[in-house]
Order: sequence, then C-alpha cells, then structure tokens
Amino acid sequence: MYPPPVLSSLRIIACLALLLLAACGRQAGTPESATRQTKGVIGLSVLTLTNPFFKEIADKMTEEAAKHGYTVSVVSGEFDVARQQNQVKDFIVQKVAAIVLTPCDSKAIGPAIQEASTAGIPVFTADIACLAPGAKIVSHIATDNYGGGKEAARAMIEALGDQGGKIAILHHKLVESCILRVNGFHEVIDKVPNIKIVAELPGGGVKDQGYKAAEDLLQAHPDLAGIFAINDPSALGARAAVEKAGKANQVKLIAFDGQPEGKQAIKEGKIYADPIQFPDRIGVETVRIIAKHFSGETVPPQLLIPTALYRKADADKDPTLK
Repeated sequence: MYPPPVLSSLRIIACLALLLLAACGRQAGTPESATRQTKGVIGLSVLTLTNPFFKEIADKMTEEAAKHGYTVSVVSGEFDVARQQNQVKDFIVQKVAAIVLTPCDSKAIGPAIQEASTAGIPVFTADIACLAPGAKIVSHIATDNYGGGKEAARAMIEALGDQGGKIAILHHKLVESCILRVNGFHEVIDKVPNIKIVAELPGGGVKDQGYKAAEDLLQAHPDLAGIFAINDPSALGARAAVEKAGKANQVKLIAFDGQPEGKQAIKEGKIYADPIQFPDRIGVETVRIIAKHFSGETVPPQLLIPTALYRKADADKDPTLK
C-alpha cells in the first residue's frame, strides 16, 4: 500500500493521462461538437451540378438533413451513367445510411440500385425516377412533370393565339422527367387542330445542344412558329439560334424549370413562359421522407409537387430579378 503523498501523486498523474487521452480524441483546434456522431450519411448523386436546379436540391437536402441528425455527401454524375454507377458503389463501400439519386439514365442505373438494395441500403430518387424493372426504390420525390407538360402546352396555345402554326420539341429521352413533360405536352397539343408538331430533336438539356438542334430546326422548317424545350438551358440555347436567324419575333419559346436565368429571359421577352419547379421543396421533402422511413413510418411510394405557370407578368413582379 502506497503512503498518502505517493497515492495523491498517482491520482494526479492518472487524471492528467485521462485529460490527454480526451484531447487526443479530437484534432487540435476542432470543436467538440464536430466530433459528435450523426445518425449517418445520406449519399446523394445528382444528374449535374452545372444546372442550378440540382445544386438547389443538394443544398436544401444538406440543410434539412442537419435538422434530422444526418449529413449529406454530394457527388455529381455529370450526365455519365457509368460514373454515377461507380458513385453508388462508393456509397456502398462507405456504408451510407441511404442513397438518393437523380439518375443520369433512368433505365441504365437499375443494376447499381439493385446492388445497393442487396447491401441493405435504401434507395430514394429525387426529380428523376428510375424506369429499370426490378430496381427497388423506397420513394420517389419529384415535380408533377406530366402535369407541368400539360401546362407548357397550354402556354404554347396561348402564345401562338388563333393563328397556331408549326412547332417543335427539344427532348432529352434518357431522363424520365423529360419523357413525362413531353407526354403531358402531347396530350394537350395533339388535340389542337391548328398546331402541328413537325419535329422532335434531342436538345440534351444543355445550351450548346439546344442551340444546334434549334439551328437544324430552323433550316428544315423556316416557318416554325414555336419550340417547347424540356428545360431552361436548352431553351436558352434555342433562343440564341433563333436570334441569330433573325426570327426572334416569329418563334415563341416555352421552357420548363424556372431557373433564375430562365425567369430573367421571360422578363426580357425571350421566353414566353415556364412551368416552374420547386427544387427547394424536393430537397426538403426527400430528407423528411428518409427520416420517416428510418423512424419506422410508412412512406408514400411517390410524392409529386405541382408546377406553377410563370409568365412575363410574374417576372415583372419578381423581386429576385433585375
């Protein structure tokens, strides 16, 4: 048995050792709160981060996830389904709590989703659905794209007036949301006798392809009266081609999304109207559904958020625009 002075010294040394171990448990200068464990990581792979729409989904998911005790790891497929498949594999290796995808290819992403499901990781889709048979999706959270396509058709009818005319569609058939938009557009337009769809070309959902497709359309159909583009970037590319051809007053453009650049173009009269989406709501609702799923609640297989038609009158009152 140690004498009292020696015993006291040993106790002091033991306390100092414990404090040192606690300090080593964190990196120097790292707040203690940063070392606390979250409920898990949500892996998010979006179609592209060059489009503000998907960046807003990612940002809002990250904000909402923090409220529920999760962190979000954001990556981008950049239109490359092989890259996105590898990102899913990485998420599986990292043992994330859940995976959220906005697929680069609605069918080709299927095997990667099946692989995640086999690993016991629930998969959710946001904005763009998976169309691959057998791929297990817990819930799909998106815009009502079919309804939005119908709104786009009504805007085209309004823009062309009684004269009607020939119109074309700039499509992106690899993505389920775009397929729904065009299907909804067809449902309304195909019933209008004085409007005729004369062409449907791939616009890729990006400006440069939209520009090239519109150039080809105007050469083949110099009397074209309107173009429906499946998103703002392809519509803005088409607008540049229309202006170059000197037909800015002839060709009416209907887009989709309601991105800041698209809304500004509507205010300036370059695009007639957009059915606008709400990516902030998609991001927030996706996280809420994930949290409900993990708490044992039954979640809907699909949650659709309606669009709203946005015209110049709306843009003129929009405080976010110049």
